[in-house]
Amino acid sequence: MNYWQMPMNTFEGTRMTLRLCMGVVGLLLLAAIQPATAAEYTLKIATVSPEGSYWMTRMREGAGEIAERTERRVQLKFYGGGVMGNDKKVLRKMRAGQLHGGTFTSGGLAERDPDLQLYGLPLLFQTADEVRYVRDRMDSVLIKQLEEKTGLVSFGLASGGFARLMSNEPVRTLDDLRGQKVWVPEGDGISYAAMQALGLAPVTLPITDVLTGLQTGLIEIIGSPAVGAVVLQWHTKVRYMSDLPVSYVYATLVLDNRAFKRLSIGDQAIVRVVMEETYREFDLVNDRDEAQAAEALAKAGIETIPVDQTQLPQWRELVGKVNREQAEKGAIDPGLLRTLQQHLQDFRTQRHSADIAP
Repeated sequence: MNYWQMPMNTFEGTRMTLRLCMGVVGLLLLAAIQPATAAEYTLKIATVSPEGSYWMTRMREGAGEIAERTERRVQLKFYGGGVMGNDKKVLRKMRAGQLHGGTFTSGGLAERDPDLQLYGLPLLFQTADEVRYVRDRMDSVLIKQLEEKTGLVSFGLASGGFARLMSNEPVRTLDDLRGQKVWVPEGDGISYAAMQALGLAPVTLPITDVLTGLQTGLIEIIGSPAVGAVVLQWHTKVRYMSDLPVSYVYATLVLDNRAFKRLSIGDQAIVRVVMEETYREFDLVNDRDEAQAAEALAKAGIETIPVDQTQLPQWRELVGKVNREQAEKGAIDPGLLRTLQQHLQDFRTQRHSADIAP
């Protein structure tokens, strides 16, 4: 039986079926030619920043701006308070695609790019002005290298201030350090070696376990900026803080480039603009907050202890030797270390010349 011989109701049913099939095909073709940005992308990002903190609040404001400017094509979902685990777990989840990004301190990314430890080398910097001078000349180099070597996209570095030794016994001399159990961030092999050189007994822990370590006596000394100690409640377990800047701390937010590249070029630009501005703000505000946090520690009864100035040359000699040895072993790029040291020498020479000018 051909179509012309079919009963009318059968013919009409067949025509309806054909129209339906053609409509479905049309919708599929339309979907195929639509840009990928018509879909909504949710970028899942882990951070140790506590819920309710300024950092978490500001990052969520940035996420809201991104959602608005991309007409909700791109949304950032933050998991705060370390609920996604330590740095290693977050990186593992990023590799598996369970997370798309995270916030890390320099040591947290050492397994992916060891050169990010450069700024945090123990006893390298003495003042915030030195740090700013070097960072103005090297931040872009490190960020570009991070993306090229690891496929991680950074939106800038945010100052965390200087880590200082905090303990329940005053630390003035090398003898006060010997045998003490000091916390070293997970992945920071250079600081581990430096603490050994100073006679301490380093204990490696992720940031998420430091408070418990202080409570149980697993660690007796920590190195932390004042603001970090306050926000993470570490200050409730110590009584003294040294006046010596031990190491410079910074943080960065990174996204896996595989996830980032799924966004359209325009949406990538929006995410970059908003998050880079957020991290520039963090970089400025954190230095101010560090001073306020130091005042808060003093009000909480934590005493600042001056380190014996006559011993500082010995401290710097011991740790400087470790830094050079680690570079020679390939823990960090020797060329980058030399570049940093040259910038540092240039700054100190300029400052010295200015100080003695009539």
